[in-house]
Amino acid sequence: MKTALACLLFGATALGFTATASAADNAKATYNAAKDKADGDYKAAKEKCGTLKGNEKDVCTAEAKAARDKAQAQAEAQYKGTPKAEADARKKEADADYDVAKAKCDALKGNEKDVCVKDAKAARDTARADAKAAGKTADARKDASEDKADAQYKAAKEKCDAMAGAAKDKCISDAKASTKPKS
Repeated sequence: MKTALACLLFGATALGFTATASAADNAKATYNAAKDKADGDYKAAKEKCGTLKGNEKDVCTAEAKAARDKAQAQAEAQYKGTPKAEADARKKEADADYDVAKAKCDALKGNEKDVCVKDAKAARDTARADAKAAGKTADARKDASEDKADAQYKAAKEKCDAMAGAAKDKCISDAKASTKPKS
């Protein structure tokens, strides 16, 4: 009987590890597929730029590169699934937009070009600052949620201290289950 139970528990545990590994493999495959698609789209878009000349070609190439960089940044953010990864992706998107704007500014001359470049830098810096703030906000919310859950658990556990035996064990188990932070 013990052997059958041990085999059952081992099988269930192994199945859990297999499911987790399978999900990780699937996420990695999805990430790699998104990166490969971004590279393929970039090559196709860049080929179309080959027929253009001068600044039009530079802008076209910058737009193709920006689209690739944005797609790869989003794929990485989804793969990592963290507030920091999302903030990093938004920063990379801001940089890509800036590169396109600079390429467009190159068609201008004199003060008009200077103003265009300054506007592009301001837009990039604003977007990067917003991304940084959003990342910090998400981290702060996560920390606050964990702190709240910890405080609620301690309060619920304190109520369990008046009990004994199986009732106390069940009370503590229920306290743990009801105070887990929501991710």
